[in-house]
Amino acid sequence: MTGSAAHTFSVVIATRNRQPLLAITLDALAGQDWPDDHVEIIVADNGSTDDTAKVVAEAAARLGSPLVRYLFVPEPGKSNAVNQALAVASGTLIALTDDDVRPEPTWLRRLAAAFDETSADFVAGRVLPDWETSPPEWVSPAVYGVIAVPDNGEVRIELPNSQQKVVPIGANMAVRRSVIRSIGGLRVDLGKLEGSLRTGEDHEFFLRMLHSGFRGVYEPTAIVHHRVGAERLDRRYFRRWLHQNGRDVARLDDVYLSERSPRLLRAPRYLWRQAAGDAASTVTAAARRDKAQQFGAAARLVWFVGYLREAWFGQRLPAAEVERRGKRSQVAQQAG
Repeated sequence: MTGSAAHTFSVVIATRNRQPLLAITLDALAGQDWPDDHVEIIVADNGSTDDTAKVVAEAAARLGSPLVRYLFVPEPGKSNAVNQALAVASGTLIALTDDDVRPEPTWLRRLAAAFDETSADFVAGRVLPDWETSPPEWVSPAVYGVIAVPDNGEVRIELPNSQQKVVPIGANMAVRRSVIRSIGGLRVDLGKLEGSLRTGEDHEFFLRMLHSGFRGVYEPTAIVHHRVGAERLDRRYFRRWLHQNGRDVARLDDVYLSERSPRLLRAPRYLWRQAAGDAASTVTAAARRDKAQQFGAAARLVWFVGYLREAWFGQRLPAAEVERRGKRSQVAQQAG
């Protein structure tokens, strides 16, 4: 077996009212090529009103091992749910995934191997789409980040990497428990709330790890399949998500972007160059009737508008406050 079995995993899943999808995820985790006594599955139920608790109880009874633990977290917000799970996780490695994800049987083994072979502090795995219905012709990999399927390719990449922008996401990321003890959990003022498209908790956690001196790796063989529901394949959804994400990234850049990075009208100059290129690409693609390229370029302009809105009119957040919010879940104290 590749990957040291000395590692123990805590697999963390935050969920809310998705019992059929969660059942599929739990079944996939039960089939992992990893010793059952070296893994626990923690399901953090963020206030579900369906039969989520019953689904978890049935999985726990059916599996026996690996251990399946259930937490009810009434405080709204995915970040709150994840942080409560992190606070009780006992594994030396914490693997984060979602309730609509199907990990391949070798997922944990390949994550462990990446840690062993690179001595990384965290690992970002590969996310592939599991389409509920065939995607429309205007959807291209350029906008896959909106639906949480950013496929970063088949080559291992050290992180950070100035040439290739890889940001770990909660659908497929693993981190040493010692990192959690050091920097805390997810910021609770970021991340999903019911009825909102707020984003940024994974991105901020990644930036905080780098800011603290931790280094990682993108591991293409640690694969999960992320379900993409038909309801998300809507142009308005994409535009709303990108605008909100632009605002969230602007907030993070205000704290983490180097003061030496040249800016123009409060936005990095490279973003202005990128926007100019996207504007030209939108026109060119329209003339060629390339719907995928046209929508991708126009969508990035929507993202940039969101960025500018936050950069110009948003409320500034001091770095000390960012760090405090990151640790507010008491994970640093309880995860020991």
